[in-house]
Amino acid sequence: MIEDIDRDVFVRIQTDLLVVGDSIMTDRHHASNGNYEDDDPQNQIGGIIPAFPLSGWLRHGMEEVVHEFDGTACHPGEANANFMKEDVYERDLDDGYHEKGACTDDPKEDDGCVIFDLFGGFGGVPGKVMRRPINFNPVRSSVDYTRGQAEGHYRRLNRNIVSRNEEDSREPLRNAEVDAVANLDGCWHLSFREMKPEFIGLLAEGIDFLDAHKTDFMHQLGGARNFGAGIVDCHLVNPLYNERELKRVFDRGKGSTNKMDEKDDQWTEEYRPAFVEALEERIEEGP
Repeated sequence: MIEDIDRDVFVRIQTDLLVVGDSIMTDRHHASNGNYEDDDPQNQIGGIIPAFPLSGWLRHGMEEVVHEFDGTACHPGEANANFMKEDVYERDLDDGYHEKGACTDDPKEDDGCVIFDLFGGFGGVPGKVMRRPINFNPVRSSVDYTRGQAEGHYRRLNRNIVSRNEEDSREPLRNAEVDAVANLDGCWHLSFREMKPEFIGLLAEGIDFLDAHKTDFMHQLGGARNFGAGIVDCHLVNPLYNERELKRVFDRGKGSTNKMDEKDDQWTEEYRPAFVEALEERIEEGP
């Protein structure tokens, strides 16, 4: 059944506000006409959301699924790394992880656990899933969803940290700037270097987990989570859809076709259960 799934799949992502610690790269020099002002609401600025925070968010959801299936996940960090918290590596190992790369004797010959297989780790061995950045644009007609793009509105937000003393009358002590994207609606493009049924099963289960836990602090995307950023509605777009049907998903003036409904039933009743079963079998085999 896996041969019916294209190597490119798409995750629908919708969020009211996104702030990422890796920063947002903008194309403001194209939009500003030489008069760019950070806080000008008329600026039509697009840009790129890096794949780094997206990848960490996805991996976190996938690791939780592996734990739910009574497996251990490959730790993303080296045992000898300079972690910012003491004993963090050891505590993670006690909480459902195994040492990075401990699941394979030769990463070039042995795939290791499903997390290591997907994300890679060391020895010059890449993971089997390639995560692309998300291009966003405030002009909906300029967004190409078949390339994993999104509609989104960039702003640089300013926050004043004020004095708490009554005699200071809330006088600002300092100013903090935050790059943010609001009203993000689009998709994330993932490409598999090699297709395996358990990969799609883990992706579907991981995305569903993240959607179900989107208000949990640990499973939100990016930074500034205390301020309502990073609460993401997400789901895996039916991998059986063709390019025309994918475009229709994001066309607010059109609904699904009868063929799309048939593919939805196929995905729910046949394909997804088979892929999740393959995932369970892979995890049961152990690292």
